[in-house]
Amino acid sequence: MAIRGQHTLAEITSQPEAWADALRAFAARQAELKRAWVSLNPNQVVIIGCGSTYYLSQTAAWLFRGLTGVPACAYPSSEIVLFGPQVLARPHDTLLVTISRSGTTSETLIAIDRFRRLGGRTVWSITCYPDSPLAKSADLVLPAEAAQEQSIAQTRSFASMLVLAQAMAAALAGQDISPLNTLPGLGWKVLEQTAPIAKELATGSDLDGFFFLGSGPQYGIASEAMLKMKEMSLSHSEAFHFFEFRHGPKSMVNGRTLVVGLLSQRASAHEEQVLDEIAALGGHTLAMATLPGTGGGTHRIQLPSHLPAWATPVLYLPPLQLLAYYRAIGKGLDPDRPRNLDPVVFLDESDFSPD
Repeated sequence: MAIRGQHTLAEITSQPEAWADALRAFAARQAELKRAWVSLNPNQVVIIGCGSTYYLSQTAAWLFRGLTGVPACAYPSSEIVLFGPQVLARPHDTLLVTISRSGTTSETLIAIDRFRRLGGRTVWSITCYPDSPLAKSADLVLPAEAAQEQSIAQTRSFASMLVLAQAMAAALAGQDISPLNTLPGLGWKVLEQTAPIAKELATGSDLDGFFFLGSGPQYGIASEAMLKMKEMSLSHSEAFHFFEFRHGPKSMVNGRTLVVGLLSQRASAHEEQVLDEIAALGGHTLAMATLPGTGGGTHRIQLPSHLPAWATPVLYLPPLQLLAYYRAIGKGLDPDRPRNLDPVVFLDESDFSPD
């Protein structure tokens, strides 16, 4: 008999091994990647995905901008499909980076076609399936094969593809990427140390609302945490930038609210103040931080502090994924099979009129 959530839990708890595999795949392609970057010399990077991979694109675009200095932006793939000329002002000088777990997502495949029709030349792809249609449509592929999943909600795949995006942005910026090689070992420690906290918060109190706050590259991670909580546990959840939460959303705070703050290295002192305000209003808070601090409300997860900021985003994910998993199990749901969802969304290209 199948056990509820068995695949999801196995995929969350095994992910550091998949990160290591992704890093080995990146090392094998790093020289080719750099040569292609120099040859293209893009004026803009556009990164696209759907659902989870759109949120991954948000973090990847932030890292590209901050590390390489090249303008980078993230869009849902459907924006290229439906609003291509507006999104792609100079497609000939644009690098399109596509991210898809399956490599078969309809909007992303159609977006590549639209990009090339508009004069775009170069497509790079990050995917868990290097023989997929997406990979075959790309000029360069970064694979995360060991991150393939049986469950519908992305966990191990998202994190492993994020590791590839972090490595890509850092390598193209000329950074020493050796800190990334410590991520698998750190990931095991984070899983071991934070699982009890995630379980306690998800099942030990009568919560009915979850808010995830993140700024800078952490905003995409906060959005992914919001989506995981919705998908797995059918719980009300939202994501905001830290200071935006003060502008209206904090009216939702009460004793049955959990606000999770993904503190940054750059602005952690200011972000902790937001969590302190929420705690003073009676809300439960969880601060996740790479730097030590005394504020941040009622609960705290201390992440490794010795890494450069661009190397840390993936370490926030395991506790957030476990929070959603344990919330689902506590509600009697099966996180392996979220309601109304399929692993891949397939659409007919004839549903979209060409630009």
